[in-house]
Amino acid sequence: MTRPEIPAYLHTPIYNRAIKARIDRGAFKNDVIVITGSASIELMKQKEFFPGRRGKGKDYIMLPLSFSEYVELIEKIKVFRGEIEEIDENFLRNGIYKEKLKVAFQKYIETGGFPLPIIDFFQYGKISFSTFKTYLDWLRGDWLKAGKNEKYMKEVISYIIRARGTPISWNNIASETSINSPNTARSYVETLESTFAAKILYFLSQKVDYKKNKKIHFTDPLFYYVFSNYCRESIDREAMIEGMAASIISRKCPVYYWRNSTEVDIICNKKEKIGFEITWGIKKWKKPRIIKKAYLLNRDNIHVYLASI
Repeated sequence: MTRPEIPAYLHTPIYNRAIKARIDRGAFKNDVIVITGSASIELMKQKEFFPGRRGKGKDYIMLPLSFSEYVELIEKIKVFRGEIEEIDENFLRNGIYKEKLKVAFQKYIETGGFPLPIIDFFQYGKISFSTFKTYLDWLRGDWLKAGKNEKYMKEVISYIIRARGTPISWNNIASETSINSPNTARSYVETLESTFAAKILYFLSQKVDYKKNKKIHFTDPLFYYVFSNYCRESIDREAMIEGMAASIISRKCPVYYWRNSTEVDIICNKKEKIGFEITWGIKKWKKPRIIKKAYLLNRDNIHVYLASI
């Protein structure tokens, strides 16, 4: 009779040293190792200490629920979803759920894709103060572990909210905050991106231009509410929805933006450039030649499109 396998738990503050030495000795050749911790930045950084020692597995980043995941898990609507190239077909198929998806989208805008606010909303009809505090404390902890000053970070977040999704530069952020240095401003925004709280969209023409102004979005509606309360800034609803759409699309492809005499809010850069323009009002928009295909997402169809991704 073979002995049943019992999971072992190892608690160590400097896990990479403890794990790496044992991997080199072959101690874990038949094991699956799950490493967790409270600081996402450190976890992502320290995986670089294991070149050639991580087996044949894939990296899975546990992000908040996308809208299509939300409607399947929470609303129990089995939507057709897939890659960006399949969006036309899936959009037509999901048309039968249009009204249900519209109702679900309004809920998703209120909660985002994190578990605690979803539970709060269905139990109390709103997100509790303790939930806001939980997520803010988590982010603060990551900032501090990354060596960032909380006062400066608060100023940076406040400026991003006020920018309302318009392209800005590191110089803009530096001049509008106490930071003064563009390089330091950049490091603060990149820290937000490293914690998966923000997404930077760089300018894309024939190639990516990292020097031009960039769009900075928060990745989930919850972050807009948390940061709005934290900084005492009002939320621009259209900017929030654009950021949410950019975050969802970025799970399928690298995302950028383009602007000249007209603008493309989000460009999915795969074999062909596919553009998405977000509008919450009456807007005339013409597809620029830089993109092969374009979608205009508005209040009448955005819930069906995002459910199809």
